[in-house]
Amino acid sequence: MKKAKVAIFGASGYSGEELVKRLSEHPSVELNCLTSRQYAGKKASEIFGWIGRHSPLAMLSFIEPDPQSLAPLGIEYTFLALPHGVASEFAGTLLNLGIKVLDLSADFRVKDPSVYELFYRHRHPAPNLLKRSVYGLPEIYRAQIKDADLVACPGCYPTSILLPLLPLLRAKILRLSSIIVTSLSGVSGAGRKSEPELLFVECNESARPYGLPLHRHLSEIEQELSNAAGESVMIQFAPHLIPLNRGIITTIHAEGLAPLTVDGVGKIFEEAYGTEWFIHLLGASRYPDVKNVVNTNRLEIGWQIDPRTGRLILMSAEDNLVKGAAGQAIQCLNIMNGWDEALGLRN
Repeated sequence: MKKAKVAIFGASGYSGEELVKRLSEHPSVELNCLTSRQYAGKKASEIFGWIGRHSPLAMLSFIEPDPQSLAPLGIEYTFLALPHGVASEFAGTLLNLGIKVLDLSADFRVKDPSVYELFYRHRHPAPNLLKRSVYGLPEIYRAQIKDADLVACPGCYPTSILLPLLPLLRAKILRLSSIIVTSLSGVSGAGRKSEPELLFVECNESARPYGLPLHRHLSEIEQELSNAAGESVMIQFAPHLIPLNRGIITTIHAEGLAPLTVDGVGKIFEEAYGTEWFIHLLGASRYPDVKNVVNTNRLEIGWQIDPRTGRLILMSAEDNLVKGAAGQAIQCLNIMNGWDEALGLRN
């Protein structure tokens, strides 16, 4: 089988490194290019200590991010593991070169440039490409991803929130104004950067909310919830930082339009995700746990009904760097090529 030639822009960040690990072992991928402005000219093995001297990656060096340099390499797909506002600098040029783009930044997730500007505090750098992008949530947009050349891979929090909520909003069983979400994330979700609040001494033995009341991910969360509901949806969202390396645990509270049952909710989830490889439906029997999903592309969903209040309690767990970032992007690559969706993601 001919292998797809792949590049990663921003390969030295946490999500970029996760892409390197998994794509280097993907049976249908030839990883030919890694870029990093910080480490340009250095061998990947100098930066990533897990690369052995006999690895195919051992002789691969980081280069400056330059789309024009990809043409001689025959690159067909480029993953953009770059900050928002930076990824869009490269996407248009890559597309014009005939290279398909899987963007892990927020630049092409939000379809309304004015909403992007509100949440990200600057004008959208490439609004002409927004209609071209497909939101890369495979369990929801599989058919659209297959034919896309620009995939906007969802954020980590949105993945943990949307996958539990979307089937229920489509089924129109929830009171939309009642949705309250609390998410707890490991520190890698903030990216590989030097900031005082991310130092070990600040994060260890600590837990704190942040990004209130308008966390950036609300923009894509509410966009997708509104699409599913067929009307505008606003939720209350409180993210928290906790002393884990990786992982997100999310709890969602909502009222039903009519009395809800565990079995009734379970039937909706089974219809939506019963055949999905990466969605594990736990029901009320046990609760999601980050330990079960870390270093995997799986997302666990559990649910309960509070008999006193009648409220639905939804729970999910994922690895923010895998299902919440690199793994989901690779799942999209597999779909775009008609491959088994689990290639490179089975552990």
